[in-house]
Amino acid sequence: MLTHAIETQHLRKLFDEKVAVADLTLTVERGEVFGFLGPNGAGKTTSIKMLLGLITPTSGAGRLFDIPLGDPRGRVKVGFLPEHFRFHDWLKATEFLQLHADLYHIPREVSHQRIPELLELVNLSAHADKKLRAFSKGMLQRIGLAQALLNEPDLVFLDEPTSGLDPMGRRLVRDIIRDLRERGTTVFLNSHLLSEVEITCDRVAFIKQGQIVHTSRLDALLEGEVSVTIRAGLPATNSTWETILDGLHRWSANVHTDNVLSSKNVQITLSLPGEADLPAITRYLVDNNVDVYAVTPQHISLEELFIKIVGTEIVE
Repeated sequence: MLTHAIETQHLRKLFDEKVAVADLTLTVERGEVFGFLGPNGAGKTTSIKMLLGLITPTSGAGRLFDIPLGDPRGRVKVGFLPEHFRFHDWLKATEFLQLHADLYHIPREVSHQRIPELLELVNLSAHADKKLRAFSKGMLQRIGLAQALLNEPDLVFLDEPTSGLDPMGRRLVRDIIRDLRERGTTVFLNSHLLSEVEITCDRVAFIKQGQIVHTSRLDALLEGEVSVTIRAGLPATNSTWETILDGLHRWSANVHTDNVLSSKNVQITLSLPGEADLPAITRYLVDNNVDVYAVTPQHISLEELFIKIVGTEIVE
């Protein structure tokens, strides 16, 4: 029976009595791209370090591929690109990758084939013999990604993998993540670029003040709440219009007349749990002698969901 890629129960981490992670409880399935979202200071990087066994939890338990956290056997097929890396800048790109291949105990006959393939994958073949000190931030990000894939991992942790990349670089990373998913590799992705997460991830978890506050399939989140804009004709009297607006509250608690487009036209916005009620709302308006010119549903973006779930508080 297949085990989960990651399982944690109530992981907690204190630093000098300060809570960095209060309660990390989650499950990541094999082969999925899992987004880990939260504001600065929410405990994302500390959580990743606990999962990797780089720091020891104060309490709680977790497993990678059914192996307890901290057991080196669980990291054999794990790759990691940290957010803040300090690579050996005196090494050439090929030397850097060979060093990490040796640390993985990858046989030389394998690494000599694998390294050129990875340099091609991250579009750095032309810079194979260039020292890392001459690399740009984006090039360092890409060589770091190549390093994370050296051991053909079953699980990859990517902490802000598109930081410092231009649009073409971000697209390259997206393509690599899609290829990893197709091969059955699990990707644990932490990124502030919510547009990238929205395109890439299967499921997401939101962490706030060191605690998981929501986990869901991304498509279920984005196909849920809908913001609807209706362009309609104004009735003859204001009292009639107020009555019609009150009637819309049977479907939505948030009904607003955003913009009077002219003396005869108005724009209404309302929030709905889905699109199922749109026909009934349209019939209601028409039955009340309102001319409906346009009904435009728009699903909420991941950025809007992030603010709604996590809030706008900035943690120092």
